[in-house]
Amino acid sequence: MNKPAPKIYRTTNWSSYNQALINRGNISIWFDPATQWYAQSTGKPGRNQTYSDSAIQCCLMMKSLFRLSLRMVTGFVQSLIKLCGLNWTAPDYSTLCRRQKHIDISIRYQKSSDGLHLLIDSTGLKFLGEGEWKRKKHQPEYRRQWRKLHIGIDAETLQIRAVQLTTNNVSDSQVLGDLLDQIPEDEQIDSVYTDGAYDTKHCRQVISDRHAHAVIPPRKNAKPWKDTKPHSLERNELLQTVKHLGRTLWKKWSSYHRRSLVETKMHCIKLLGDRLTARHFQSQVNEIHARVAVLNKFTELGRPHTRVVT
Repeated sequence: MNKPAPKIYRTTNWSSYNQALINRGNISIWFDPATQWYAQSTGKPGRNQTYSDSAIQCCLMMKSLFRLSLRMVTGFVQSLIKLCGLNWTAPDYSTLCRRQKHIDISIRYQKSSDGLHLLIDSTGLKFLGEGEWKRKKHQPEYRRQWRKLHIGIDAETLQIRAVQLTTNNVSDSQVLGDLLDQIPEDEQIDSVYTDGAYDTKHCRQVISDRHAHAVIPPRKNAKPWKDTKPHSLERNELLQTVKHLGRTLWKKWSSYHRRSLVETKMHCIKLLGDRLTARHFQSQVNEIHARVAVLNKFTELGRPHTRVVT
């Protein structure tokens, strides 16, 4: 039996997408002279903060975008302020380091026109360890440490809608409820796509609580569940379907190939840095949030629309 010919895709909005790629390098998108740079008085006792959260977020996003150190960010922002002819001062690196622990990064996104199809994946990020050459030369040390990043993206807009950073001893299934809680209650979730690590009763229950359809492949050694809850019966029926028809046919029927989109987005996050530079956990969380804000801005500028060439 001959394999079917691979499909050929063509970008239908190349002109606008090409302009969006050009605009990603436009510094005015990331540094807006109309930003409220200095913090307003809160009227509370004590010394007010010098710089607004918008200014700190602007600096942290440029740090992630251009992969700069905190000291280099200070010099980079100072040069931009000078080129724009503004009478501002740039926050020094110690201010950025201190504020990074407590700032609430604002992540913009666009809602889907229809129900939300959420694609979820996780990966590991190193934050303390040696370089590649030192590991090959002298063997790795015990101090290597990792964080685990969990994200959920919208299958239509391709923007990141949920993000969670945990320690490496937290399993994927434990975080799914927190990811779904980041989606507003008034927004309808149609389906949730995950891998086999989320094939647990807890995960299917939290998905069912949001009135969404779970698209989760059963594990290879999966056994039927004995309880009679609706999500358990649905999973047992899926197990029988996969057993008789095969995983390949089920993945094609359920559009499980959509999960490749979230894997691509995870690769984009690692292109902004395959390790975390911050040492404190809350600073690492905000470092990831700054990367997410950058990627969502990229997607907002424009993305390709393709169709199959017949």
